[in-house]
Amino acid sequence: MINLTNQSPKILVLGDLMVDKYLWGSCERISPEAPVQVIKISNETVLLGGAGNVVNNLKKLGAQVDVISVVGNCDTSSELVKLLDDIKVHTKYLITQKNRICSRKTRIIASQQQVVRYDHESSEDIDLNSQNNIIETYSKIVQNYDVILLSDYGKGVLTKPLTQFLIKTAKKYKKKVLIDPKGTDYSKYKGAYLLTPNKKEASIATKIKIADDTSLTKAILKLKSNCDLDISLITLSENGIAIYDEGLRTHPTIAKEVFDVTGAGDTVLASLGFAIACGFNIDEAVMFANLAGGVVVGKIGSATATLNEVIEYESSQNKSLIDKYIKSKNEITKICQELKLKGEKIVFTNGCFDLLHAGHINYLEKAKKFGDILIIGLNSDRSVTSLKGRNRPINLQADRAYILAALEPVDYVVIFDEDTPYELIKSIQPHILVKGGDYFGKKVVGQDLVDELKLVEFIDGKSSTQTIEKIRQ
Repeated sequence: MINLTNQSPKILVLGDLMVDKYLWGSCERISPEAPVQVIKISNETVLLGGAGNVVNNLKKLGAQVDVISVVGNCDTSSELVKLLDDIKVHTKYLITQKNRICSRKTRIIASQQQVVRYDHESSEDIDLNSQNNIIETYSKIVQNYDVILLSDYGKGVLTKPLTQFLIKTAKKYKKKVLIDPKGTDYSKYKGAYLLTPNKKEASIATKIKIADDTSLTKAILKLKSNCDLDISLITLSENGIAIYDEGLRTHPTIAKEVFDVTGAGDTVLASLGFAIACGFNIDEAVMFANLAGGVVVGKIGSATATLNEVIEYESSQNKSLIDKYIKSKNEITKICQELKLKGEKIVFTNGCFDLLHAGHINYLEKAKKFGDILIIGLNSDRSVTSLKGRNRPINLQADRAYILAALEPVDYVVIFDEDTPYELIKSIQPHILVKGGDYFGKKVVGQDLVDELKLVEFIDGKSSTQTIEKIRQ
């Protein structure tokens, strides 16, 4: 993958903004009133949906995002504005149309399974005044963005004349327009850089049943010709993404487990737009989108993928099951930031762990019980030599890290080269710092950076130094 560190492209999103509400619960009985499940609700979450989910995905990837859309003067619209404010996206380009109801999709989830969904919305075309307001705003700012994304959910914002204006104006400034389409009339998208229909949508739009490579080629070529696209693209669910520019090729999907495909199309559009804005060619962008898609379908609800999750996911494809738990300082810092957002309690300890023995295992098992995630700061070979003398370590740092990462209590291992782990602790900012019982009454490096210090007694007679001395004798 091309290095995306510190990339922050400017992307403009237009389309149908929605609110996705999830009611989480469990089912233990059938209603006496009718043969339906009774769901006992225990929790609820409210998320950005539709074009809003595209915006949220882009923010998670690190893009600078603005959004143009039409909302109503309803409670859902107010809730939507707050959700955008929460992720620090300006709402100055939102246009209010009286008597319009902003889309809200409410899903009831029982035992991780969607039971029912009900919608409340306006789906007729926005009025001419709203369209003119979008045209006026868009014309003033379009040249400021790297890529333009249109997220069409068929709820009336992207009317045919408006969509054509958006595409033609963008092309004047040599801006690529990527569109997640809706409906059967794709003529409204003519001139776009690419569309992202799934196989079913492409079959309906082209009137070609996609059943094999031959029919896929016919459909993807018809889309390219009819819509005058630079790139023709069709998403194929578990079979990946097919693209056609000068020839047909398919990039396979790399999802490990699929729990929920809600919002997967939004992630594809957002990740393609992000990658292209960062300078990826189409094949690289599609591979990046496949990775992002693999992350989100492993989650439940309208999910997003952070850049770090995508990099981690790609890394997991190429590494052994153990190697992927050995991280650099920068990697573990980003991982910890995300873990804290999820409410995970992080435990940190450090050491040389030269010759692993039962005392080490007992110590690490006890350390893990203090929280949810255990991270080991492992002294590099140089720092072990500095601390223990020129004949140490016995095992090199790569071997020591690999063995530690294979242990059940250990979540991540980070090698540090300094004589103390202070800077590493400062970067990670764990909740709990664990050290051996021999530190009782002593000052512990990094104690000032954590919420709590925990001391664990060692098992008598168990140490690497004693083992090495016994071998020498």
